[in-house]
Amino acid sequence: MNIYSSISDLLFTFPLVNSWPEMYSLLQRVTAAEPRDWQLPVIGCQAVGGTAAQAIPAAAAIACLQISIVLIDDMLDADPRGEHYQIGAAATANLAAAFQALGLEVIAQCPTLPANAKLSILHHLNQMALSTACGQYLDTQNLVDEAGYWRLVQTKSAPFFATALQIGALSALAADEMHTAVQLRQFGELYGEMIQIHDDLSDAMAQPANTDWLLGRSPLPILFAKLVPHPEQSQFLALCDAITQPGALAEAQTILIRCGAVSYCLDELLSRYEKAKNLMSHMPLVYEDGLTALLNMLIKPVQQLLHTVDAPGEWAAH
Repeated sequence: MNIYSSISDLLFTFPLVNSWPEMYSLLQRVTAAEPRDWQLPVIGCQAVGGTAAQAIPAAAAIACLQISIVLIDDMLDADPRGEHYQIGAAATANLAAAFQALGLEVIAQCPTLPANAKLSILHHLNQMALSTACGQYLDTQNLVDEAGYWRLVQTKSAPFFATALQIGALSALAADEMHTAVQLRQFGELYGEMIQIHDDLSDAMAQPANTDWLLGRSPLPILFAKLVPHPEQSQFLALCDAITQPGALAEAQTILIRCGAVSYCLDELLSRYEKAKNLMSHMPLVYEDGLTALLNMLIKPVQQLLHTVDAPGEWAAH
């Protein structure tokens, strides 16, 4: 079955989606891009012995919640690709609220889910939405210490991935097997942290300067270079203040490598990879290939980078 077609077919059964041109158009465009994260509930469901068909309502809910999150994130980041530049901030804010509500309604109206599973899935989706909103707020505060960074990751990034896998499992598990869904959530939290670190590395090393540089935010490698004592720290801080000047970005990115910031991030990724693999070994999984593929997608580039970057330095942001 085509997961994306099944998701869109389900969402287009809601009359409001079809009667709201901007909502209909956006859903079509995003679905056509086949976002990888929409597969997570299916992976979670299959891991415990369920079928892809059982996970479609959960996948549709995650699709809606992710669209809502991205719409808001793009506005907060002033991302030039954001929908708000096409239809305006007010219309985009309304769409974000509508997609969040639609994600919950998909579960509430699902005829195949038992009542207890519906209640549990709705609870976890609401908790995820609440946590993510807090994380989006924290992200606008330009947090500048280690504790703040990890709090941001644990509120904004990890809950989405953890919830996506967990509600996929809840779509198939019997009531007396809920412990496995909790373990999948823990796996998802580790995976979500890995995603965030991976994205931070990509954003910090991207050219031209990512919005993190331009808005003075501190993803993990930049935070490391700002806080951990190293010979080029003063120069790095000066470059951050003048990042739009010719050559400043390239020199700052070179310092990220020389000071150990990139290596530190790679070490954090590898640490979580080992924890996730160990967690998998203790789960009564029926099908683990999907989970393994998630980890491999992130860890293979890390293993390649380790051949070109020095051994990780010590995190000393205290």
